[in-house]
Amino acid sequence: MLNKLNLSGTGFCASFNFRRTSRAVTRLFDLALEGTGIRSTQFTILVGIAKAQPASIGALAEILTLDPTTLTRSLRPLQQDGLVAVSPRSAMRQRFLTLTAKGERQLATTLPEWRKIQATFESAVGCDHWLHLRAELEHLAEVAKNLEEQHSHQTVQV
Repeated sequence: MLNKLNLSGTGFCASFNFRRTSRAVTRLFDLALEGTGIRSTQFTILVGIAKAQPASIGALAEILTLDPTTLTRSLRPLQQDGLVAVSPRSAMRQRFLTLTAKGERQLATTLPEWRKIQATFESAVGCDHWLHLRAELEHLAEVAKNLEEQHSHQTVQV
């Protein structure tokens, strides 16, 4: 059966290539942050909260391009470790996130290690190349969001 499949072009799959790259970069950053007690994915959530606090779960999910349910699951260990505080639902049925004092200390401890690996990564990639690539990644994220929105509207209409 496998011999009859036409897999030509699948090596160019955007999802495959982005996920592969994302896993490699995540492993690199996880290794660099290993001694801090948090993973790179948790670091990004803490930074997102710190930059936008008090941040609603929905707003933070939008910033991180995460499904709110996935974000809520990812917040549980941070909340259990006392790094993040989640408010009760407000009158608008939203919950807001803030860093606790422990969360701020954790971020302060992690930032120097993150800065080291970020500088190492930028140097290896090339600083100018990284700035250009980062802008391209932002553009591609917007394209994907717009296409997702179009796709979900088409699916609903069918």
